[in-house]
Amino acid sequence: MVHSETDSLDVVTVILLIETMINPIHFTSSKLLISSLEVPDGITVRELFDGLAAKPWAQLLDSGGSKASKSRFDIILWQPAVTLSCKDGITTIEDRRRDETNTVTIGAGAITAAIALSSDFEASVDDSVLRAFGELPFVLGLAGFISYDYGRYLEVLPDINANEYRCPDFAAALYDRAIIYDNQRDQFYFCRLDYVETMDVSLLLSTGSDSTFALTSHWQSNLSKPDYLAALNNIHDYLVAGDCYQVNFAQRFSAKYIGSTWEAYKRLTKANKAPFSAYINLPDCSIISVSPERFIQCKDGIIETKPIKGTRPRFDDLAKDKASADALLQSEKDRAENLMIVDLLRNDISKHSVPGSIKVPDLFTLESYPAVHHMVSKIQSQLAADSHPLELLAACFPGGSITGAPKIRAMEVIEELEPNRRAIYCGSFFYFGIRRDLDSSICIRTVLAENNTMYCWAGGGIVLDSVAEEEFDETLAKVARILPVMEQTFAES
Repeated sequence: MVHSETDSLDVVTVILLIETMINPIHFTSSKLLISSLEVPDGITVRELFDGLAAKPWAQLLDSGGSKASKSRFDIILWQPAVTLSCKDGITTIEDRRRDETNTVTIGAGAITAAIALSSDFEASVDDSVLRAFGELPFVLGLAGFISYDYGRYLEVLPDINANEYRCPDFAAALYDRAIIYDNQRDQFYFCRLDYVETMDVSLLLSTGSDSTFALTSHWQSNLSKPDYLAALNNIHDYLVAGDCYQVNFAQRFSAKYIGSTWEAYKRLTKANKAPFSAYINLPDCSIISVSPERFIQCKDGIIETKPIKGTRPRFDDLAKDKASADALLQSEKDRAENLMIVDLLRNDISKHSVPGSIKVPDLFTLESYPAVHHMVSKIQSQLAADSHPLELLAACFPGGSITGAPKIRAMEVIEELEPNRRAIYCGSFFYFGIRRDLDSSICIRTVLAENNTMYCWAGGGIVLDSVAEEEFDETLAKVARILPVMEQTFAES
């Protein structure tokens, strides 16, 4: 096993170090292959993933089963060639293509290392193959997540709350094999480098997953309602003093569990059809996300972000449900809050955009999900020629829609008033594909599972005219299709 530690380094130096220590990572001699994958009729993406879910670094990027073009593809990833994780300031790279895993430990940030690794992977691109399958996203490349607390690597922030989680601050891997499902065409594709063996679907379908899952305790918040209301009073004082215009404040729920977190994911996705759902299984934790929110997308040099700000509950009664949606769209408070975050994100993406290319084609539109209505806006621009999509992601991280404005001061207030760190909550699942396409989510409606404990968060943007009692109720509405669904397993066990 190879092992090394260094100080913070630039991308070129990291590339040289990785090649020297792992000897080498190079993929350039490999050929990209893409083919249709024959899957028995009626087999779903989740049924196919059943045989992989328990494997380390197995990952599903799930469009929620929608036929809509905006959430058209599902991506199954497993058995990565190289993994990259960061915890407590140390970045670890592992080459897993050999019987004995080679490891490099460096002091460079995970984003720098990710750019270094993916630059070598991109060199294996066969343009003719990619053109033949031009609609497929990602194909192969880097995929994983960035925890909210990775923001500490990017900005100087207070260090008040303990880092109590085993979940990495950053975890991503280079995948040399992938199954991609096109919801519109009802077609599976197998993408691989030529040294990867052909896929035997029958082996996946014959490998059943653990179907047991149950909570063994009820959900408990880290804030009583009086404590939550007191924290909002403190935020109000900061807003009046001019420290911030908005602060996103959250409470964390936790419960003990036994069994398979993949089974928990399947339960939650039955109740939540969200276009940025995701599941990943790591050695020390699993993450379940049923997020409706895109963070940053960059495709063919076009940047897009779609902040959600403004929420109302859904109702079974159609008249009440429409009234709830109409109230959201007509709310001056929510429109002002949404516009504030649009301005923040315009500023964030401008750092890596062609000057003058930023536009807002959609402002204050309605998107509806099983539990809530959301107010959503869309911002677009053109990526600057000398910018890398992962640099863009880092420059915007964490998303302004889940911090507040100004971002850094809002994050300082969050650290002061929330009793625990956020870990994956308000972080991002992301991929950076072999054709340099990037997409990412905001990890709201997300559950972290580790040490037989599940954590789930709910929050909202607090502004001067926020009503504390209403904000508290809104947090509960946001997890109305998560906590009760999981709680039901407690009753069943």
